[in-house]
Amino acid sequence: MNAKEKMRHILDTIAQMYPDAHCELHHDNPFELTIAVLLSAQCTDETVNKVTAELFRKYKSPQDYLAVPLEELEQDIRRIGLFRSKASNIQKLCRILLEKYEGEVPASHEGLTELPGVGRKTANVVMSNAFGVPAIAVDTHVERVSKRLGVAKPEDNVLTVEQKLMKLVPRAEWTITHHRLIFFGRYHCKAQNPQCPVCPLLDLCKEGKARMKPGVKTQNKTRTKKIANEG
Repeated sequence: MNAKEKMRHILDTIAQMYPDAHCELHHDNPFELTIAVLLSAQCTDETVNKVTAELFRKYKSPQDYLAVPLEELEQDIRRIGLFRSKASNIQKLCRILLEKYEGEVPASHEGLTELPGVGRKTANVVMSNAFGVPAIAVDTHVERVSKRLGVAKPEDNVLTVEQKLMKLVPRAEWTITHHRLIFFGRYHCKAQNPQCPVCPLLDLCKEGKARMKPGVKTQNKTRTKKIANEG
């Protein structure tokens, strides 16, 4: 099977596994989504949603975030990793939105990536989920799954992974593929203890096949037993 046939097989398989995959960050508008994705860097969506449940009740607009001292905003998001730098970026971002975009989140990739704390991944998430523009955002789950399934090489950076996915996945499926790859990586092909024994894509995964070899299993059991004894 060639690269496109292989990708089609992957897409069809994860579509059956996660037909309703979606953005799990809670938000009601492009502004809230931008803030939520900014906060999600090096943090779980679950934690972000707990924080934004209160945050979005208190802050409704860019003006609201600028109306409080930075220290107060830091305390409001203190459960988030890197909360100090993220709080600073949020206020800088809000200032730019007011000065340059009349308080609205720009509906362009270029405009979004100019905002503090907003990189390519965040811009892709906002463009696809808030504005309906097809995009594939490569987060840690998408990157891991793409490399394990041989869609990308182990040494590829996130931009290269994104470009390879964009080439192999039909444009109309970019956004849903992003969500399904995330669900597949978050709930099935996990960083630790992936569900290789029941994986329908095991035949495409060199790492999974290696994990399933008896010798590897034995080594893992021995290591687990050793750690338990040391504890």
